[in-house]
Amino acid sequence: MKIELRDPKYLMKLSKLGSFHQSKLSFLRSFLNEFKDWEYKRDLFELNEKGYGRAVYSFSKNKRTYSLVCFANEISDEERSDRVIATKWDAAFALHDGVPTKEDLERLAHNVPKQEVGRLSYKELTLSRANKSIRMFNHVVESLSKGNQPDTELLSKVGYLYRTTAVYGSGKFGLADRFRIKNREEIFGPFRLEMMLVYLVRQFTFDQVNHIARYKNPNTAVELDQNICRNLGIGNSTGLGMAPFIVNHPMLLNNWILARETALKKIREIKEASKEEINIFKNCLVKSLKNVTSWNTDSDFQNKKIKQLNEDLEKFIKFLNEEFSFKKAFPFNNIYIWAEENLNDECIEYIVSMMMEPYDEITKPLINKMSSDEDQYFNIPINRTIEELRNILENKYSEVLKIDFKKKENNQNFWFISKNKEEPRMANRYEIEGSNLEQPLAIARDIKKLYETIFTLKNSLKVGKFLKDNNHLRHVVRRAFITEKFPYAEIQDNTIGSKLMPIDMLRLKLSFFGAIKFDPRSDKWLRICMFQGAPLPTDLKSFDNHWIYNSLN
Repeated sequence: MKIELRDPKYLMKLSKLGSFHQSKLSFLRSFLNEFKDWEYKRDLFELNEKGYGRAVYSFSKNKRTYSLVCFANEISDEERSDRVIATKWDAAFALHDGVPTKEDLERLAHNVPKQEVGRLSYKELTLSRANKSIRMFNHVVESLSKGNQPDTELLSKVGYLYRTTAVYGSGKFGLADRFRIKNREEIFGPFRLEMMLVYLVRQFTFDQVNHIARYKNPNTAVELDQNICRNLGIGNSTGLGMAPFIVNHPMLLNNWILARETALKKIREIKEASKEEINIFKNCLVKSLKNVTSWNTDSDFQNKKIKQLNEDLEKFIKFLNEEFSFKKAFPFNNIYIWAEENLNDECIEYIVSMMMEPYDEITKPLINKMSSDEDQYFNIPINRTIEELRNILENKYSEVLKIDFKKKENNQNFWFISKNKEEPRMANRYEIEGSNLEQPLAIARDIKKLYETIFTLKNSLKVGKFLKDNNHLRHVVRRAFITEKFPYAEIQDNTIGSKLMPIDMLRLKLSFFGAIKFDPRSDKWLRICMFQGAPLPTDLKSFDNHWIYNSLN
């Protein structure tokens, strides 16, 4: 049986993309698999009795070393903020390429805590900062200092002790440009080094609470139980700054989604599933229910989705137990077809992720194909004709061309760059001044404008000649030719309409990172958890590949 890849016109709607979940293709999971054989060390730990100071953690293999340099800072409650306008944080971090010298540490001590205001060098690869979840952090320290383990039920509601507010890389603030390191095999998968930083920060949070508790009461203090550590991750607060990324990197978006869709296609084409494969799928499904039932949020929008997910999963499990047989040919294709006919997007995409769990041999080769050398597709084929361009638009953007941008509600928002922090923002063009500073992120509107402009032009007219008089449309002409080659390069939706939920864009990207527990705080920013349930650095030599579904009690 030959299965077709899912149609981009169906898949690339924001409501659909905003229902994606983590999977075996997610970057934090592939990072752990890649670095499981590396030597982990805590090289330096110089914190005072209150937990302020510096620490260094490293991964080493074959003369290659990556070192996380941590700076824990004393700040007041009034200074603590997750907003990008913050200037102070509880901790700041840089991932150093190699083993930092004393001179490096001093240089970093003067710059890393300053974040954007500081200056890094080509020796640093990523930069981040994080704030404590004060209630959780203090509860853990207090419990340990008295010789008790913290309340696991309370911890599971939050899932972390710290949350990051940004993770920077690729040349920002003096960091090493990507070209310096892009050929290293261990980081072929996307965002490998960013994932390493977050993972090692997680270990630092455990070491810090143990250290403070021990100083607080050396006679009675105990260390945080290892199982509790495993079931804590790192939180993250993410706003609109992340959203334009998926618009501005069409080839990368394509490669992420193409990997996922290729995996789904190959799994649906499997005629017979082995007993072991069936058991892995079923076990992960059952264990995953804990993730859903411990998914806490105050967001009405997300709670409706969680409620629907719970109901659909109950329906699906009943179907598996009472109506379905894995003995039938192409079992996972039958499961997928049933899900499409009976379930909502949130659960459909949840099951798609679950179907990948038994199949390392399918997912593993796809991971290294998820990066992209975007520069090679930047040039516009100027000798192509207007007829060819028109055909591309009609074939690849048929859903977009249906949108009437003369209607006020379809043109409501505009994207701009914040003057203060140089971060993307969105505003209502009918209520807020500044639409003259609009960023070119309304791809659907611009595609429609391009189509209307070329509709009556001669078929034989060359694209190069057209662009001489229509340079303002160059960016969408380029995207059209990219989408011709890369089917999942374009969101088939309106990114400026009144019905836009920007958090769908955030969730899409975060699902590929491997985030769980999406917690929208508005329609423009959310909190998530990463590495919850993950093995500790000392566990990496041998760990359960399906750790993401482990109980979070």
